[in-house]
Amino acid sequence: MSQLTIFADCNGSNALLSTQDATQIAAELNKVNVRFEQWQASAAITADTSHDEIIAAYNADIERLKQQGGYQTVDVISLAKGNPAAADLRAKFLFEHTHSEDEVRFFVKGQGLFCLHINDKVYQVLCQQGDLISVPELTPHWFDMGSEPEFTAIRLFNNTEGWVAQSTESEIAKQFPLLD
Repeated sequence: MSQLTIFADCNGSNALLSTQDATQIAAELNKVNVRFEQWQASAAITADTSHDEIIAAYNADIERLKQQGGYQTVDVISLAKGNPAAADLRAKFLFEHTHSEDEVRFFVKGQGLFCLHINDKVYQVLCQQGDLISVPELTPHWFDMGSEPEFTAIRLFNNTEGWVAQSTESEIAKQFPLLD
């Protein structure tokens, strides 16, 4: 189940708010200009569904976001359970960084923990199957896929070069809980 936990950025042990209510999650994140939505596929998604079929199953929502946000590129990324590079891939995202474009992810299956450092708070958003998050450009954040990652996600980009991260050089990500 999706979850939002908000902490003061100086205290990663005491939550200011914790909720699994999708409406409240969307409302709290909207206050800091972060989009959170839940989507339904227009067709059944199975383990054998191709990436093109996945995009087609969510096409109405994808096209709406492309029109609203000017996104140019859409793709699907998958990470299978037991991937031998999982630890290295996880480490690649566990530092606070920003992007010069929005980071838009929709979870077709699996989960991921987005940690957003906005003003004096850290917003931890556990996204699961059916969840979309759009982190605005230049928002400091980090991402945890967990120690045994398995997910499929749709990504939308403004930049045709895709995901480019700039480290903030902050150690804050080490002060907050991880996915597991």
